[in-house]
Amino acid sequence: MIEFDGVSLTYEGAQRPALAGIDLTIQDGESVAVVGPSGSGKTSFVRLLNALHLPTGGRVLVDGLDTADASNLWKVRRRVGLIFQNPDNQLVSTTVEREIAFGMENLGLPSAEISTRVEAALDRMGLGRFRDRAPHRLSGGEKQRVAIAAVLAMRPDYLALDEPTSLLDATGRHEVWRVLDELGRDSARTVVHVTQFPEEIALSSRVVVLAGGRVVFDGSPEQLFFPGAHLSEWGLARPPAMEIAGELRSAGYEVPAAPPTVRAIADALLAGNGGGRG
Repeated sequence: MIEFDGVSLTYEGAQRPALAGIDLTIQDGESVAVVGPSGSGKTSFVRLLNALHLPTGGRVLVDGLDTADASNLWKVRRRVGLIFQNPDNQLVSTTVEREIAFGMENLGLPSAEISTRVEAALDRMGLGRFRDRAPHRLSGGEKQRVAIAAVLAMRPDYLALDEPTSLLDATGRHEVWRVLDELGRDSARTVVHVTQFPEEIALSSRVVVLAGGRVVFDGSPEQLFFPGAHLSEWGLARPPAMEIAGELRSAGYEVPAAPPTVRAIADALLAGNGGGRG
């Protein structure tokens, strides 16, 4: 469990805090999207999770460990794996296989265990054919999958991602969305995901909206995207699939109530349920 207890963060020389008065708890197994307009404090929030930043007020607790206590730093960072916006900022090895092994070697794991985990990570992320390739020669989406695989191989309890698809093209985003969808369904791992894409918000079970460094919404994607919500003032928009689903329901089609996907909409149309009204 991760706890924010009256957390504030003010950078040196800043005229206002990046975060102010944050009180919330992230339970084990949750998939949480952190969203909000530019400058709302999203990156500051996620970097507090693994003590990359330390609060200037209040406390961040990871499994009861105070991140501001220097003696807890190694324990906190073993628990919380962080994926950066730009994968080039965290890829350091000469091959994909070596990249995935690198973090585990720093943890001092036995060679046999490292080998087993590397194979599992390559398979899970669909990276087997790239194992001997240099990471810097891969596409943006492939690089980000390597970065995620390297962190997952260390088996952190919490995975924090800072806008992992914002620098990718459409193909790369869809590659990573598949991974995010899988991770969000894994109840054994807690995922905290900073994003600006409505489609990614819909993949999470909970949404925290930040504005001006404060929490202005904390609820489900369905509640966030409910008609009449203050989306525009928070710099957000409803996912296109949700807009289409609303029109289909109005026309008499049965579309799942949960945040819909393009596949769910296609299935509804192919089934012809309700038949429409026209």
